Amino acid sequence: MTYELIFTEQYEKIEKRFLKRHPALQDRYVKTLILLEQDPFHPSLRLHALKGRLTGLHSASINLQYRITLELELREQEIILVSIGSHGEVY
Repeated sequence: MTYELIFTEQYEKIEKRFLKRHPALQDRYVKTLILLEQDPFHPSLRLHALKGRLTGLHSASINLQYRITLELELREQEIILVSIGSHGEVY
């Protein structure tokens, strides 16, 4: 079962800034997106639901320092990307 990644205009702006600041993470970021499409529950993504003001969103890890926040729609098999950045930036 594959999922469709939805890139909002806002996310694309954040993504562009992130990749400009962290070009060394480009390959790892692309691998993370591919894995999200194939299996968002893969253990290496460390997908988990967020709480507090981010209730309703999930987080997936690019590496130990950087995360992607997302909305996960299981019924529609869609993943709407919300933000990307360090732990402190996305939380």
